Amino acid sequence: MSVTGPDAAGFDTTRRNSQVMSGNALGMASMLTWACGFPAAEFLLVSWPPLALITARFAFAVAFLMILWVMRDGLRPLASVRWGRGTVVGGLTFGLGAFLLLVAQSLTDAVTVAIIASACPVAAAIVEVANGTRRMTTAFLTGLAASVVGGIVAVGAGTVGNLGLGAIAAITSCFLFVFGSLYTVRDLRHLSEIGRSTVTLVGGLVFTSAALFASHMAGVEVLPTRVIDAQQIWLLALYAVAGMALSQVMWIASVGRLGVAVASFHINVASFYVMVIMLTVGSGWNWTKALGAAIVIAGVIVAQKPPRRKR
Repeated sequence: MSVTGPDAAGFDTTRRNSQVMSGNALGMASMLTWACGFPAAEFLLVSWPPLALITARFAFAVAFLMILWVMRDGLRPLASVRWGRGTVVGGLTFGLGAFLLLVAQSLTDAVTVAIIASACPVAAAIVEVANGTRRMTTAFLTGLAASVVGGIVAVGAGTVGNLGLGAIAAITSCFLFVFGSLYTVRDLRHLSEIGRSTVTLVGGLVFTSAALFASHMAGVEVLPTRVIDAQQIWLLALYAVAGMALSQVMWIASVGRLGVAVASFHINVASFYVMVIMLTVGSGWNWTKALGAAIVIAGVIVAQKPPRRKR
């Protein structure tokens, strides 16, 4: 049965509002689960070289999602996927992007990388405009500016390190993450969110595994410096399953509903979520991060304000 006339307009508005609400809820949940991985990573990095940790994270996440995907959709979707293309794209976006972010931090520092990463919504907006999927409006531009400012405020005061190649690596990482998200939603639409996430994360695993092997062959120390015990396995599972697998599935679902530009606004609230999580282990409240998060949330609301109808 089709809906026409005023009822159709009301139905479309209701459906759009529902899509926007669910998209924002998924975006927030994605960043919250992503933030859960940071405390675990902080502990693991004491004895794990970064590249080894990234590779292990991809491996745990892919294994978890593969099992979840088969349980949900069966084996048939796995046979219909263009694994070669999906793996290459996933490796060159999520895999290379994660590696470049690590390179950027090694060439600068965490504060500099965080400030540059807060401009990820700008990269997403540029990509969407170039693809013809985003029209610039005053509301969107205002929300975009608020998201970037809020992200920088949430990072807090700090000395920005040397830019140069480190800044280029961080900016490139942002664009690769955006392209990977856009490809996953656009070209793998025949798959469920779990299937889409799995295919491209497999590419990330292939890329980081190759980088790890190449580093090992070049004589770089890539193995953990202490025996892997049950506590490390538990923290690695938290870092990979919550901080990557579940977060990625919800992120892709959010991008599908909101577009990658608006969904990426939520990235700039992640530092606030990390602070809230760290409260449970005795860390203090930070009003600067709370203010930054509030500015970003305001930007999310303003950017999604529907245009006025012409009378």
